[in-house]
Amino acid sequence: MNIRRQDNNRDSAYNNRINILIAIVFLFGLALVGRLFYVQVLQHQMYLAEASNQQQTESTLVPERGKIYLVDDQSKSSGEVLFPLATNKQFALLYAIPRNIKNREEAADIAGKLFFVFDQADAAKQVDDSFLQSDQTELAAELAPAANLPAVEKKIQTDQITHQYDLLRADKIWLANRAKKRDEAINNIRKADIAAYLEILGRADSVYAPLKKKVSEEDLKRFYSLFLDQDGAQIIYDKLSFVNGKVYETLPDNTLREVHPNGIYHSAQTYRYYPENDVASQLLGFARSDNNSLSGSYGLEGFFDKELTGVNGYIKSDIGAGSNVGILNGQEYVKPINGSDLILTINRSIEFYACEQLKEAAQLHKSDSASLVAVDPATGAIIAMCSWPDFDPNNYQAETDLNIFNNPIVFQQYEPGSVFKAITMAAALNEGKITPDTTYEDKGFVMEKGWKKPINNAETGAHGVVSMTYVLEKSLNTGAIFAMQQIGAPIFAKYAQSFGFGERTGVELESESPGNINNLLVKKINSLDADTAAFGQGISTTPLQMLMAFAAIANGGTLMKPYVVKNIIDAAGNKAETKPVAVRRVISEKAANLLTGMLISDVESGNSQKTKIPGYYVAGKTGTAQIPDKGGYLVNETIHTFIGFAPADNPKFAMLIKFDNPKDFPYADYTATPLFKTVADFMLKYYQVPKAR
Repeated sequence: MNIRRQDNNRDSAYNNRINILIAIVFLFGLALVGRLFYVQVLQHQMYLAEASNQQQTESTLVPERGKIYLVDDQSKSSGEVLFPLATNKQFALLYAIPRNIKNREEAADIAGKLFFVFDQADAAKQVDDSFLQSDQTELAAELAPAANLPAVEKKIQTDQITHQYDLLRADKIWLANRAKKRDEAINNIRKADIAAYLEILGRADSVYAPLKKKVSEEDLKRFYSLFLDQDGAQIIYDKLSFVNGKVYETLPDNTLREVHPNGIYHSAQTYRYYPENDVASQLLGFARSDNNSLSGSYGLEGFFDKELTGVNGYIKSDIGAGSNVGILNGQEYVKPINGSDLILTINRSIEFYACEQLKEAAQLHKSDSASLVAVDPATGAIIAMCSWPDFDPNNYQAETDLNIFNNPIVFQQYEPGSVFKAITMAAALNEGKITPDTTYEDKGFVMEKGWKKPINNAETGAHGVVSMTYVLEKSLNTGAIFAMQQIGAPIFAKYAQSFGFGERTGVELESESPGNINNLLVKKINSLDADTAAFGQGISTTPLQMLMAFAAIANGGTLMKPYVVKNIIDAAGNKAETKPVAVRRVISEKAANLLTGMLISDVESGNSQKTKIPGYYVAGKTGTAQIPDKGGYLVNETIHTFIGFAPADNPKFAMLIKFDNPKDFPYADYTATPLFKTVADFMLKYYQVPKAR
């Protein structure tokens, strides 16, 4: 009995274990089925996408950036001609694989050739710039003792010192010594550059060492032509071609063979390219390379970055055995949409001539900076726009002062000075409170109640009883105050606003400033603020604002919105044309005609006589403005402006010229007016405007 009971107990325990094992297997199977249902049914789409991603690759296709063009219609028979101002071009990244270079002698030879092609010109310029700066510092030190002498003595001593300085630098022995020092300085740079190249090329374990970025096709071919080909013959420059990013040598049988020196290679990259270099650089801005795409900064490149960039495309491909890639069906390929092209209103011939003349004049007058902008008064289309100093957008990285990228014509705010007197006269004429012949007594100064100091004319002395036309001719501050007081400060302030001061013009350029006439926008205007604003002090404008105000006078009293883009043409060829926009009528046509006559008189008989052009009537006004400083104005620094339009009876253009702190003449009638005449005469001839007198 006991033995049988023990056997039964043993069988029962065994069966329990079997049942438990079966239950575990059943539960595991149930869990597995559930998991398979979850994966294959509920998560089907997710895992399908993951599998697809593992079997496919997707590449972004970058569109071509749109181009920017200047126009030139000088050839009337062929119509308007376009010239690229910003385009795209392939350049090479030159690099080495140092471990492929056989020995140090070979590396030294390569380093020497690298310097010869890429660095020699820069080294010479660096030395010449250094010598020039040293010479200027030396001359300034010699002239310093004469700075505080009376004007006549100062001129005599300055002329003597400058004459001796020029004689020394014309001496043969001095020139020979200078040439020797120059050669030594260039050689020192050469040694340093070659040593740097040798260090790079001598990294025996390195598989990649960049040498030069953005190498042009010409420089790359010139560099390769200094080496021997694989047959031991000299590579000939004229036999080299740049095709699809590679350099090929044309063999005697006219077949092509890819060439590169031992251990030296290159890869092609697309960059933004500016064929005219520094022309209109602050108008343009620049585009920089970023992750194989281009993005715009400043100027037109920044303002129209979205339109110029276009839309990315993509391509999906299968990944097969051995990482072989095959293109899928057409649904997996999305073509990129290239960026739109911009056609500017800027005239190439006028831009080149005017900007070159501006640069020469700015250097002649030793100005800190200078600007020129011309516009069609009837439409607001900008014909020319440039400033000096400028920069080369192909090499924007070389600039250390970021302010050089800002366009001072729309960015820089300044107190305009006497050119603003024309705006004051426009307001008083339009209100019928003065005529060109209205007189007042000029005592040479005005005393404002509550202000201890007199407000003087620029030049001392009273002029007696004079007309409003005479006020513009002689640029009398007291006369501008008289005209403003005839209408009162609140009405004067409304005209300043109506002419566009204190607000952006809306031109298609980045970083436009609104100017500042806040002291005229308060509920109760301070009488002193109104007085000084009447002759352009205590308020600030941009050069473009000032020009558009004068253009409104030239346009019969209607203010136009300025624009610089004539057409935008998208990748499909669709053209969006900019239409002229009239902002508002500021003054009546009668008032505009009366004021034009007064501005003609300024050119014929007043301070602006240096702008007279034989055969034409020119209207314009000079302005010599003080530069604000803490608690007052700088003593010996001024800003010179001239704004005019021609022909005065039917203006083809209005133009502003501005010099910042010229060193040789105290007034704008000796700096800005001669340049206006030179450029305006060119423009009248370019447009073939018949003479009227």
